[in-house]
Amino acid sequence: MLANIPENEHKRVVIAGAGFAGLKLARYLANKPFQVVLIDKNNFHSFQPLFYQVATAGIEPSAISFPLRKIFQGFRNIHVRMARVKKIIPENHEVETSIGNLRYDYLVLSMGAGNNFFGHSAISKFSLPMKSVGESLGLRNTILNNFEKALNTSDSADQARLMNMVVVGGGPTGVEISGALAEMKNFVLPKDYPELDFGRMHIYLVENGNRLLGSMSEISSRMAKKYLEKLGVTVMLNSLVTDFDNETVYLDHDRRLITHTLIWAAGIRANTVEGIDAGSLGQGNRIRVDRYCRIEGYDNIFAIGDVALMTEKKYPKGHPQVAQVAIQQARTLSQNLRNMIKNRDLREFHYRDLGTLATVGRNRAVVDLGLVRFQGLVAWFFWMFIHLMAIVGVKNRLLIFINWAYYYFTYDQSLRLIIKPKMREGIV
Repeated sequence: MLANIPENEHKRVVIAGAGFAGLKLARYLANKPFQVVLIDKNNFHSFQPLFYQVATAGIEPSAISFPLRKIFQGFRNIHVRMARVKKIIPENHEVETSIGNLRYDYLVLSMGAGNNFFGHSAISKFSLPMKSVGESLGLRNTILNNFEKALNTSDSADQARLMNMVVVGGGPTGVEISGALAEMKNFVLPKDYPELDFGRMHIYLVENGNRLLGSMSEISSRMAKKYLEKLGVTVMLNSLVTDFDNETVYLDHDRRLITHTLIWAAGIRANTVEGIDAGSLGQGNRIRVDRYCRIEGYDNIFAIGDVALMTEKKYPKGHPQVAQVAIQQARTLSQNLRNMIKNRDLREFHYRDLGTLATVGRNRAVVDLGLVRFQGLVAWFFWMFIHLMAIVGVKNRLLIFINWAYYYFTYDQSLRLIIKPKMREGIV
């Protein structure tokens, strides 16, 4: 068994994953009559909606990351372990991790989601996703490295491949990274690389559907496209990426785009773990759960957040995989866990849509709050306020606010660093 977690009289809740769902659940159970073990492969929580700003040198990784142990300082019933969950053994009420086996009374899976390449092995190999801090830093390094290489080549075709960028996926992530890249092209990169002709650089946003921001209103979709095109982004709707060989992006109808940089924001796939009945898995590898977040076929194993597939009348195909769903499910599950130990009736989960928003560069954003929809400068300030308030830690909020204010007044970023970590042999 996993060492240094003593047994006590309280029910043990093991939470696998410290994203929005897992972190919120642990915080709701802090100082409650449970022994909580929070397991994650990292020792920090990251604010995923701002990964694209790390990738475009807008903010530093530490500004959107917060140490788990600092979050739970002073809560004696919370135990944090950095490990990977490898397998669930339901018959023994155990979970196998990279540091040993761990007994549970209640197990909660909240491992989030990774990239979905829809079976395209070449795209998986050569494209640049942004589902982690490491991937975001890798994208930043690649972008800056490509411009360094472009300075040293006289071949116009190769220079175009190094400077061009293709973003796949017209959801909020794709729209936001496209806007940020366009602002880098317009205001930042020409000052860093005056020898390059940025009139030859093209940014493409490729979307398989007939409009951007498919989950938002028509007016928000239309305005997002207008903002991006004003920034110089070429928006390609009803376009399907079929392959990528690290030099050329192949589209349907025999179309091609030349680039070394394909940024993948086209889909996600839930992270699951061995031991869950395959019959419980639905579309996108999500785990089917009932209205109490219980996995089908299990009484004491739950799933919340991106990994969970729950249907209700308004969401027959499952809830959107967004932070608000994860946070609200964590709140409901925390209440139900307390109800279970008190033999009280459980409460069904109902998702309350608090709205959707996306930013498209400086002074431009789109916001849908039910029937209330607005765009432009006011929406941009609203987007900034909501994201700042969602960040964990006062210091992190201050760092992000300073970076945003500096960029707003100077049209410059101070984090264009190519950082290549070197690991000692034997370190995983």
